[in-house]
Amino acid sequence: MERLQDLADRQWRDYRARVPGTCFADPDFAPPLADAYALQDAVARIRTSAGDRIIGYKVGCTGPGTVRQFGMQGPIRGCLFESEIRKYDDSLDFDDFASPAIEGEMAVRIAPDGTIAAAFPVIELHHFVFRGSRKTLPELVANNGLNAGFVLPHDDWLSSQTYIAEKGTLSVRINGHTVASGDLWPMPGGAEASLEWLRRHLALDLLPGHVILTGTPLGLYPVRRGDHVAVFVNHEIGSKCQVA
Repeated sequence: MERLQDLADRQWRDYRARVPGTCFADPDFAPPLADAYALQDAVARIRTSAGDRIIGYKVGCTGPGTVRQFGMQGPIRGCLFESEIRKYDDSLDFDDFASPAIEGEMAVRIAPDGTIAAAFPVIELHHFVFRGSRKTLPELVANNGLNAGFVLPHDDWLSSQTYIAEKGTLSVRINGHTVASGDLWPMPGGAEASLEWLRRHLALDLLPGHVILTGTPLGLYPVRRGDHVAVFVNHEIGSKCQVA
């Protein structure tokens, strides 16, 4: 990874051109996981130096749905950026994404004392692209966990503490049809397990106000133009969007 800055510049150019991760099409490019994280961090520095802001992190590749789908065991982490927060019921432009896909999952907001201030459902957005001959954790990590932002819930959810400890059922509906449902949290131990892994992995305290996407217990689902996506907790709608 002597060419780290050159690779980071290329990754950032590719991302903005909606062709992420072209370096992984080279069969000889197979960085170890630690180097993939170094590349993710280098791209994050480019983004923040250009005026964006890290507002939290995602934990990925944890639940049984994504582990089966990708054939990889995480967890992994990625950065969340202020510029890619979407509002409840936003209309998403299909062309803003490379092979767009979504996950329904629970997020938490960090309180000033480091505890969980709120827990709420979100729609995580993805550029669902792997270029290597097989899916690998280094490609997933170097491409920031495929993250392309997330859709917030409606305002009532943003201060909710109901499901920090209480059990519930998370479900994803596309065009009114339930495509998956399951437990709220992907890891044994619930939301705290995702936070504890992040704290150990990042070797720093999560900051007050940070949003953490805790990972999905379900799967990742491609979407097309005209699709309407909604995430529910039990029978209560949490977040929704449409793809135009």
